[in-house]
Amino acid sequence: MWFKNVRVYKLSAPLTTDLSVLETALADFKFTPCTGQEALRTGFSFPLHPSIKQYCHQQQQRWFFAVKRQEKVLPAAVVNEELQPKIEAAEQEQGRSLSRKEKQALKEDLIQTLLPRAFSRSQLTHGYYDAEHQWLVINTSSASKAEDILALLRKALGSLPALPWLDNHKLNNHLQLWLQHEALPGNFQPGSEVELKAPDEEGAKVRFSNHLLSADEVQTHLQDKLVTRINLQQTEGMGLTVTDDGGIKQLSYPDSLTEQNDELGWEDLVARLDADLLLMADSLNKALQAISQQVSQVTAD
Repeated sequence: MWFKNVRVYKLSAPLTTDLSVLETALADFKFTPCTGQEALRTGFSFPLHPSIKQYCHQQQQRWFFAVKRQEKVLPAAVVNEELQPKIEAAEQEQGRSLSRKEKQALKEDLIQTLLPRAFSRSQLTHGYYDAEHQWLVINTSSASKAEDILALLRKALGSLPALPWLDNHKLNNHLQLWLQHEALPGNFQPGSEVELKAPDEEGAKVRFSNHLLSADEVQTHLQDKLVTRINLQQTEGMGLTVTDDGGIKQLSYPDSLTEQNDELGWEDLVARLDADLLLMADSLNKALQAISQQVSQVTAD
């Protein structure tokens, strides 16, 4: 339940906060398993625990949801092993080599026959809507996966005016400043990892890991390169990596936070999950707000 990587979006218009309306909207697009001939299915699932049959879980001014994705797994080696004899038989029958288009058609037909026997792989992705900041926060590092979830939300809600939470061009300027230990968000300081890339066609790239970022051998790269990702760290607090496309990766939480609810134990699993979710979202929101506010303030200056 502790988010590890997030994609954040800003809504230009607030969503409804009527829990019953949201619950009905998500339930209309609930997850159902793949049928025999289907390769992929996505739908909303239960965000807190399978025993709590709610598709939308409210906590203060946040509404949590989960999207389940199930896909059939067909290893390429298996498909190719069964495809080759079919290609050879077709070529022998027709007395000529098959075109690429014909081979692809045979492959697609074969996949359809194999799908009912394929294994299924499922993945659950959590997210939440923060009404105070009009943010959508999705627990994934993949921009394409986040866009798929936004598309499903649009189907369920009718519309979803969502854009990335930070302007990429402005963010690039701030990444440069942060590496120079200037205009840092909140009480964050540069950590020990950074990646820089030259803006020319060749795009020479350099990455420092477990390194003192204030060192001259790091700072000199700012003369001809742009920061594409940088690790930020709070003293005895949260750590995260900000990328130049606005993604937040490698989230880490201090033991003092993750162990805060240990006194609750795990006898009441749902209560413990709910309490941990609250801690996680509160700390994550503070970090996101610090980054967002700093970008806005420096831009305004």
